[in-house]
Amino acid sequence: MATGSLIKYAIILVCFASLWTCHDAIDTLKPGDTLNSTSSLLSASGTFTLNFIEKVIGGSDNSFIAILRVKSGANKAWIANRDTPILSSSSPLLTLDSNNTLKITHQNGDPFVLFSAPQTNDPNTSVAATLLDSGNFVLQEVNSVSGSTIRVFWQSFDHPVDTFLPGMKLGIDRRNGYNWSLLSWGTRDNPVSSGPYSLEWDTDAHQLKIKRSGTVYWTSGVFADGRFEFILPDVSKKRYNFSIVSNQDEDYLTYASLDDPTDPEPEWVLYTRGALYEYGASVDIIQAQNCDGYNIVGGCVRRDRCIGEVGDDFQQKKGYFNIVNSSASRPPNWPGTGSEDCKVTCWQNCDCLGFDFPSGSPTTGAGCRFWSVDCEFLEDFTANTSFVLPATQPHPPDSPPPGKNRKSSYVLILLYIENNKHQLERNQTIP
Repeated sequence: MATGSLIKYAIILVCFASLWTCHDAIDTLKPGDTLNSTSSLLSASGTFTLNFIEKVIGGSDNSFIAILRVKSGANKAWIANRDTPILSSSSPLLTLDSNNTLKITHQNGDPFVLFSAPQTNDPNTSVAATLLDSGNFVLQEVNSVSGSTIRVFWQSFDHPVDTFLPGMKLGIDRRNGYNWSLLSWGTRDNPVSSGPYSLEWDTDAHQLKIKRSGTVYWTSGVFADGRFEFILPDVSKKRYNFSIVSNQDEDYLTYASLDDPTDPEPEWVLYTRGALYEYGASVDIIQAQNCDGYNIVGGCVRRDRCIGEVGDDFQQKKGYFNIVNSSASRPPNWPGTGSEDCKVTCWQNCDCLGFDFPSGSPTTGAGCRFWSVDCEFLEDFTANTSFVLPATQPHPPDSPPPGKNRKSSYVLILLYIENNKHQLERNQTIP
């Protein structure tokens, strides 16, 4: 009977020890630990999980290490191997090896290395990779007894993708060259191909800026009274506590949640089409895709096109287009699609001098006809109404050039006159 009791007691101890080991390692990889496609890490309070996800790219299943909130339909807040997909069939593993290298191994090639930490000579310390409740995945040296952090070697917050979580930074670290910014996915379902939009912190103006292919589309405006000028006040002041840090080592913006228990946790996501979306509250913070380079509403930035100086806005004028350079390689005019915004399209095209409507009315739905810079626009006060930027000296209304046919039309045109002549000056190209 005594022997049987000892056996039962030993079995209980083994089971308890196994449970303790699993619980102790639930948020942490220690040297020699691995994570496969069916296992995961869970932060201490159960707010975030780290595991493999699959995406179909080019007809094949590919695996990525991702961090997500523990909830249905969670956003992929961070992806480790965003630009290096690994075939799911190659049995990928996330491991912290005995040399303190955190990496993703697979059967089809070289491992994807996140970071190699130095060896520790102190027997009272060790290296561990831990998923924190903030959503930050850190490779750190810890005290072997207390588990307290001694130093951080690497962290996922230093390598943001398209999501800005509370505690993350946008800006620069001058000591190690980090430039913290967001970059949208290439397409809605494909993280591999980086998209055209980025969210950055302007360290000079201390404003957030969204760029498209390097060109500023939107700015947050100045920070005052706890919020940015062009971030919706009902979203901003109720949910975020912003902090701006600026010193010789760092210049960045960070924020914390106001911890309203009735609100979901904040999570800013920069989408493929330029929208900055609050994933937790399911609301647009801003929509940079509506910034066409011409409007200036809600922080949208007016971008100079290929003209030296332009007026503040288009004005109603009267006149017609005239072909000046008939030997140019580009056509003098070309049709629009009928559904586009003619003003915006012309504004963004450096070859476009202006446009008219062949039917004589912009309300017929026939679409616009664009005219190239190889033409000129001549004002004629007897012609139909046109839309033009201010010109300092129009042609006399009763003296069109001899031998030229008049085209009375509704016209939208960009002009710059210098030294009493129409001249176009190239400054920059809008992508």
